[in-house]
Amino acid sequence: MNLPTKITVMRLILTFFILVLLCVPFSYLGFNFPTYDFYGITVQLHYLIAGFIFIIASLTDFLDGYLARKNNQVTDLGKMLDAIADKVLVSPVLIVLAANGFIPVIIPVVYVTRDIVVDAIKMQAAKSGKVQAAIKSGKYKTAFMMIGLSFTFFYNIPFEFLNIRVDLGLLYLACILSIVSAYEYYKINKSLILSNSES
Repeated sequence: MNLPTKITVMRLILTFFILVLLCVPFSYLGFNFPTYDFYGITVQLHYLIAGFIFIIASLTDFLDGYLARKNNQVTDLGKMLDAIADKVLVSPVLIVLAANGFIPVIIPVVYVTRDIVVDAIKMQAAKSGKVQAAIKSGKYKTAFMMIGLSFTFFYNIPFEFLNIRVDLGLLYLACILSIVSAYEYYKINKSLILSNSES
């Protein structure tokens, strides 16, 4: 297992800790994370901790790909784990944040549905021996989504003091780009998909 793949595995491990912080009912275990009043904004410590871990995990998403390309260490295992790690990092976090009222439900609905559609297209392409590389709109989508989620974990500070929802703006932009990228994936593989449906 090369260094980029190890970094990808680390992202999966970090994601586990994020989900533990967000999902485990610590109050039932006799422990409560402290809550602070930060200039009128109620801040919960476990969201801040999860936010720090999320930022580190997000940075590994760019680091592993950069190192793999730079050192010519791109492998099938690395590409598979990277795709899994990206989805495991973002999708559950979106669902939990929506369930806890931090973001609108429509955001995880659009994002997760898009991933299902694109994965289906990639599977069809793979059956015909075509490896579908990531496209620019998909990369931008991921970047905006991770930055938006980082702001969400930190309660949109400092923009919250100006009543500007930068976090939601970035998340909605990521959703728009996710739809755009899904259409581009379909357009690139349209002939392949139609030919398979006729066979």
